[in-house]
Amino acid sequence: MNFNSVEEIIEYALGKEKEAVEFYTEISQNETFGAAQKTFLQFAEEEKKHVKLLEDLGNDKVKIGEYKFEWIPDMKRSDYMVDVEYEPGMHYTDILRLAMKREEKALELYNELAGKADKEDFVNVFKMLCQEEAKHKQILETIYDDFMAEQGD
Repeated sequence: MNFNSVEEIIEYALGKEKEAVEFYTEISQNETFGAAQKTFLQFAEEEKKHVKLLEDLGNDKVKIGEYKFEWIPDMKRSDYMVDVEYEPGMHYTDILRLAMKREEKALELYNELAGKADKEDFVNVFKMLCQEEAKHKQILETIYDDFMAEQGD
């Protein structure tokens, strides 16, 4: 992927984030388990915040230099899981695995793009997106671990 401007990067990322909003919204609507429904609705809201952040970046309402970068530890749970496709009625743990893998792939993509970017502004936008995806991955992995511990695993 080659980008010629920060605007192109933002537009691409907006598409990915809007896709994530749809994904989490669909899952929450298909879930019958209340806790799962709530969890995925919250993730849809988080992705909506990313959409807003990117839109504000694109409109110069927020400057990338104002974004607070921090290290997000990687639990690496999803590294040991296989890809699965969403199907209504999937077990909660399978949906969590699917969501973890999606966030992992988004993180990998933005890391790869940051490594290929040749302009500091581009690198910083990708780093910001990496951090946001890393946060989601960490939250999902924690939810998964906690749920599995409750099940005695």
